[in-house]
Amino acid sequence: MKILVTGGAGYIGSIVTAQLIEEGHTVVVYDNLSRGHKKAVHPEAVFIKGDLSDREKIEQTLRDHKIEAVMHFAAFIEAGESMVKPEVYFRNNTANALTLLEAMTAQKINYFVFSSTAAVYGNPDSIPITEDSKLLPTNAYGASKLLVENMMKWFDQIHKLKYAALRYFNACGATPTLGEDHQPESHLIPLAIAAAVGKRDKLQLYGTDYPTKDGTCVRDYIHVSDLATAHVLALKKITSSKNKESKIYNLGSEKGFTNQEVIKAVGRVLGKAVPVIEASRRMGDPAILVASSEKIRKELGWIPKYTKLEDIISSAWEWRKKHLNGYK
Repeated sequence: MKILVTGGAGYIGSIVTAQLIEEGHTVVVYDNLSRGHKKAVHPEAVFIKGDLSDREKIEQTLRDHKIEAVMHFAAFIEAGESMVKPEVYFRNNTANALTLLEAMTAQKINYFVFSSTAAVYGNPDSIPITEDSKLLPTNAYGASKLLVENMMKWFDQIHKLKYAALRYFNACGATPTLGEDHQPESHLIPLAIAAAVGKRDKLQLYGTDYPTKDGTCVRDYIHVSDLATAHVLALKKITSSKNKESKIYNLGSEKGFTNQEVIKAVGRVLGKAVPVIEASRRMGDPAILVASSEKIRKELGWIPKYTKLEDIISSAWEWRKKHLNGYK
């Protein structure tokens, strides 16, 4: 297929692009490089620098390259920042997604894979979280993504859009050539690695009084390659099944780790202690987020290859050793 990957210069989008090209698809990457990296774009992908607020340019891209499906990763992802600048998140994550959906509808493109988040659930009533759990986000980031999911449902009902929304925490790890380089970085594993090797003074640990076994937040960790595979499988599902229907899937390891456990695991993998300074909670951070992936395992046969936290951390460290300053 001819596929547009928005945010294809970013962490997850670049690795999805690589998998799509490996499977023989033609990929066009659309990214404004505000938080992505040109060096992360696959050399066989067509790269177009553009903003998702530019409806005319999106439509021209879809038309000129005869795009058949869109995979959407272009979003801001920092929950803490979203509680300081919610307007930025609703503009970039929600309004720009609407512009993209409008452009797709105008060009009669009906297949859409959306990178959503488990943040749409907020503080869940039970763990692990299933797709039927209540949707009550506790931060503007999760709310901005949930609004997109709601829009997709109406586009399905009215414009026959077929979509797959994948909800997950936390993408981590790296491939031999592609890794995590956010500016600024907000994810625990790369921050802990940076602190351990002296690239930052100390790791800030946000909150040690949560109702968990050691007082720190519990999160699900999935290797980015496994996440990418799930997105590719989801695309196949909505485009090839006889009875085409939209899908929502959680992606989780079904096993959560506290922040303290992750920090200690980084120390073991690197053989260096991670210097930590305790800080107060961030607004909107749920105590525990661990997702069930039973549905996607059963329906799509998704089987994560990386099941051990140390292996995920090792892959991140191997990439970082070769890219101490990221993609710069």
